[in-house]
Amino acid sequence: MSSRRRFLERTGVSAASLLIPRFSWGDSPSDKLNIGFIGAGGRAGANLAGCSSENIVALADVDDARAQGAFKKYPQARRYKDYREMLDVESSLDAVVVSTPDHMHAPTSIAAMQYGKHVYCEKPLARTIWEARQMAAVTQAKNVVTQMGTQGHAFHGSRTAVEVIRSGVLGDVSEVHVWSDRPGRRWPQGIERPRGDHAIPATLDWDLWLGVAPQRPYHPAYVPFKWRGFWDFGTGAIGDMGVHNLDTAFWGLGLSSPASARVVDCGAMTSESPPRWSVIEINFAKTLARPAIKLLWYDGGKKPPRELFHEAGDNISTNGSLVIGKNATLYTRTWHGGTKSEDSFLLLPRKHFADFMPGAPTLPRPVNHHREWIDAIKQGQAAPESSHFAYAAKLTETLLVGHLALRLRRELMWDAAKMRVRDVPEADQYIKPDYRRGWELPT
Repeated sequence: MSSRRRFLERTGVSAASLLIPRFSWGDSPSDKLNIGFIGAGGRAGANLAGCSSENIVALADVDDARAQGAFKKYPQARRYKDYREMLDVESSLDAVVVSTPDHMHAPTSIAAMQYGKHVYCEKPLARTIWEARQMAAVTQAKNVVTQMGTQGHAFHGSRTAVEVIRSGVLGDVSEVHVWSDRPGRRWPQGIERPRGDHAIPATLDWDLWLGVAPQRPYHPAYVPFKWRGFWDFGTGAIGDMGVHNLDTAFWGLGLSSPASARVVDCGAMTSESPPRWSVIEINFAKTLARPAIKLLWYDGGKKPPRELFHEAGDNISTNGSLVIGKNATLYTRTWHGGTKSEDSFLLLPRKHFADFMPGAPTLPRPVNHHREWIDAIKQGQAAPESSHFAYAAKLTETLLVGHLALRLRRELMWDAAKMRVRDVPEADQYIKPDYRRGWELPT
């Protein structure tokens, strides 16, 4: 029987049976979770380390060579190529960690949740808006604990920055500027589809690597890391790093779905790949709690105007954000708010805030984001301030609306209630993807 057929049969059981995970909330919090990994190489290394206090029961990876380090470190873990087979066989799993390329985040996470497993998924939450919303909906339906892998969300400095934003010291915020050095040296963009015949490595199952994505010949230009620069597999710089760099401002300001987006400027792009650099404007409508806010996103080495930094003193960081209020600007100097409260951010102009001290903490300070997720599973509910899928879906959707504007190269009015771009039907194909035949999600 095929893995897909077994998967469809298994996920056809009653919803009630899936709402009760194997781990019992009555057990001692010191009991270890049984965790399976979908994706065991690359980014999974840090996730394995973060979950090493628990039982690493199973490892699924489409590339034996890429996963070799994990196989050696966890020899007791059972090995799989197809995650569907792992989910079908490993009934003892309490939780699953997803460390795949972006295009497989939603299919794998949804599959695991349909089996009643708690899920930690790498960032960005999904490659498309429809998938992100589906992930949030399934989380609620299956009553599982979830978290997106934005480790900066749990850093003490990031949470201090959020508290400062919420304190009102900035005054009414009108603009947010966020920038990243990606892609640059990290991966190429603005490229055509690679040509030439290449033998598929014996260690790699190319069909499984493609998963839901359209069929195309294997080429080493895609794996193991540079798939990020292709529309079919990644989300470009705004999706890849936006969930990190925007997180502090998005969380602190209580933002949700944007109203519109447009491309201010960008480099050359192709039908296969986003541009080498871009500047994108995303707008949030006024609410009862705050005024309208304009977000400017910069990538590929582009940065905000220097005058916005007042007398910050040092060179503008390669990644960061500015939250600009009527009374002050909060400047985060890396892709997160900071690992420690004292080095997390600057309040500008500096001369006005030389003696500034944040108030007493109002947010919890977890050990780290992996521990936050694990503890939440053992306690029976997601930590309210964690990067759970309900929050992560909103953050991801905001950035993907900007991604839509980039892909269509036009100004978009976003109708969040209907999950569509107003009067632009050609955008629909990029909001909800067509999965390759045989990879459709079970319903």
